[in-house]
Amino acid sequence: MAERLGRPVPPDQRRHKGWVGQLVEAALGGEAGSAAGPDFPHLGVELKTIPVDARGAPRETTFVCAAPLTVLGQLTWAESPVRAKLARVLWVPVQADPEVPLGERRLGSPCLWSPSPEEDAALGADWRELSGLVADGYVETITAHRGQWLQIRPKAAHARIRTWAPDDEGDPIRTLPRGFYLRTRFTARILAAHYRLPSSG
Repeated sequence: MAERLGRPVPPDQRRHKGWVGQLVEAALGGEAGSAAGPDFPHLGVELKTIPVDARGAPRETTFVCAAPLTVLGQLTWAESPVRAKLARVLWVPVQADPEVPLGERRLGSPCLWSPSPEEDAALGADWRELSGLVADGYVETITAHRGQWLQIRPKAAHARIRTWAPDDEGDPIRTLPRGFYLRTRFTARILAAHYRLPSSG
């Protein structure tokens, strides 16, 4: 795929973490990139590549979108960027065995997914818990243990990057940017349902 697109293959992904996703998006003609809406606005579809091991289990959490810390408290789940990104997702499994060189790794058959009412409700509950903590000024105390399926974690190229968030008095403070992530046990359920794999939880 990289050869057809005229793109060099990096030796590894330590400095090119999003390379595979960008490659697949380019091959499919994605338009939105990191915008608030889905990667394919005319279809309402978000693209997510997901690194998997030899058993088909996700190897890492899945980044959903950046967390707009200053306005989280003003948004409902229905209008949140997380729900917009996850309304319709094209999951593309990517072979991620460390012993296989990056350029030789294979893509799995994609699956098109939307959350069930139960999944939407659970994700919405996580969103309300996490966004409520941010809005109340507790962004610095939130750990990755919060949230059943959805978590919020620092998301920055390096520790010097800062953004604004409210403190517990409602005043602005400088903090690391945050992002929303899906836990591996949630994405494992999606893959297990579509590919008839053993679910890890």
